[in-house]
Amino acid sequence: MPVKFRDYYEILGVPRAAKEEEIKKAYRKLARKYHPDLNPNNKQAEEKFKEVQEAYEVLSDPEKRQKFDQLGANWKNGADFTPPPNWGTGGGFEGTINIDDLFGRGAGGRRSTFSDFFETLFGGMGGMGSPEAEPGRRGRTAGRASRATESETELSLPLEDMHRGTIRKLTVRLGSSEKTIDIRIPPGAREDSRIRIPAGGPDGGDLYVRLRQQPHSRFTVKGDDTEVEVPITPWEAALGATVPVPTLDGTAEVRVPPGIASGQRLRLRGQGMNIRGGGRGDHFARLKIVLPKELTETEKKLFQELSKVSKFRPRNGSNA
Repeated sequence: MPVKFRDYYEILGVPRAAKEEEIKKAYRKLARKYHPDLNPNNKQAEEKFKEVQEAYEVLSDPEKRQKFDQLGANWKNGADFTPPPNWGTGGGFEGTINIDDLFGRGAGGRRSTFSDFFETLFGGMGGMGSPEAEPGRRGRTAGRASRATESETELSLPLEDMHRGTIRKLTVRLGSSEKTIDIRIPPGAREDSRIRIPAGGPDGGDLYVRLRQQPHSRFTVKGDDTEVEVPITPWEAALGATVPVPTLDGTAEVRVPPGIASGQRLRLRGQGMNIRGGGRGDHFARLKIVLPKELTETEKKLFQELSKVSKFRPRNGSNA
């Protein structure tokens, strides 16, 4: 019976000559976009999510991709497809392993099923990688299924936990059951760092946890260094002052030299992010001169008097 042809390259939006990393990048982007947790009660998104998983299952496997590529680029997506004679014999592609989604579990808490087109090309496993799918091929199927597949999920952490390290619980799907595991985040973790959990994946393969840093309300991170904006008054900038500066470890008292300009930075050495293997980056206080929104009569008079006696003319290049 004919089935509808699926162009897996078109589904992922990559060219037929795409490299492995391009395919993986496109998959991650689309899987996050259409994940059912982000699209509740959206059947269209759920179906699209399944399509993306199926396309990645084929194009990420060199053998499956090679077999799919044998069809050539002449097939049109959605056209009726009947496999050539003897297509399913001697190929050795029966054992399929479904890749769970980026969040560590399948759509809606269950594994996705593959399309009829996939089953026509690679055998009737139903997306479960079971050697019982075709009894006559039990040996080769079991051998294929035993090759575990790497999987990946993401974990979002506050900056302080990335800096100091922490232990977080993560729920992963192992076969048909879920398991909660402890993940140790080492001090000095960074955005996009990956933590490997041996045999922590859905089919016994390695699970990689990619770390994402949550936006911080005050600090920004640039490599090993951190930065914070510190507001100061005009008279503190002109006369100098000692001001409190927030750091990852609390608060530090910092001396502001007289005559400093807005936007200048003061370095606090060794008070930035922890560095794997030892040491720390630097922490910077970026000063911002701010003015009161409203002035009292006394303040107005003082500013008026200052404007009369001061010879400072910044628009004339005078700093006298």
